[in-house]
Amino acid sequence: MQVKTIAEQLFFTTVRIDTLTATGMQGSGTGFFFSHVFGDKDALFVVTNKHVVLGMREGRFSFLKQKDGMPTLGGGFNLHLDPKNWVDMWFGHPDENVDIAICPLVPLIEFVKQQHNTELFFRSVDSSLIPNAQQIAELDALESVTFVGYPNGVWDSKNLLPVMRRGTTASPIEVDFEGTPRFLIDASVFGGSSGSPVFILNHGSWANKNGGMTIGSRFLFVGVVAAVFFRTQLNQIIPVPIPTQVQPMAQQQEMIDLGIVFKARTVVETIEAFLVKHNLDLTSAQLAQDQ
Repeated sequence: MQVKTIAEQLFFTTVRIDTLTATGMQGSGTGFFFSHVFGDKDALFVVTNKHVVLGMREGRFSFLKQKDGMPTLGGGFNLHLDPKNWVDMWFGHPDENVDIAICPLVPLIEFVKQQHNTELFFRSVDSSLIPNAQQIAELDALESVTFVGYPNGVWDSKNLLPVMRRGTTASPIEVDFEGTPRFLIDASVFGGSSGSPVFILNHGSWANKNGGMTIGSRFLFVGVVAAVFFRTQLNQIIPVPIPTQVQPMAQQQEMIDLGIVFKARTVVETIEAFLVKHNLDLTSAQLAQDQ
């Protein structure tokens, strides 16, 4: 597989996260690779939801190996983290209601390289892809969105690739849904989609707010899938974190294909809070040595 187009590269931006609870219940979710520049420094992180990783007893990443700078489809590397390391490595957004968690990626890469002589293949989402205020104002209330992950743990287990899905915004990205840094998407969001990065990806052209067409391509990182709306047996519509455990759903409870997405800026907020807490002004290599 050639990794040239943006769509092709998106298949290598995520990592499957499998977890165990204190009671031994299995769960799965999505993480993605994120690069953030602060000053003249750069840092790499794995990003997901708090509810995917926090409070779990242990976890495992399913990485993809590389050879000569290309992915080895089907050649995976499972990195299992013991309970102590798993708990210590994650950092959550300082607002308890913002469901974003991160961990430094470079220490993981260096450990795999040094201890197992293995190079990992991935593509990171860069913070420069987050739309600025002007770009957000130019977004229409209805936009097509693309997200990547492991819904209900489904993936290409032979080639170790995630699943790419599409939907539309169901609330304007420009507006903070219910006064929170979130927006809604009209898409089939299932367990395992937790932590999936959400993009606006247009090839060739797109409709602008003036009723015309803009020629070119557009690629923006707009958020992270975290929750979904359910209809309860009392016919109430309630938002809940996307389940990560593989378990049957009560017959009286059903998803209504409305996902809740935390805006991309919350990822940067989490990283900046992490850097402040650890008083870090370091290159990514130094980060690896100090973790």
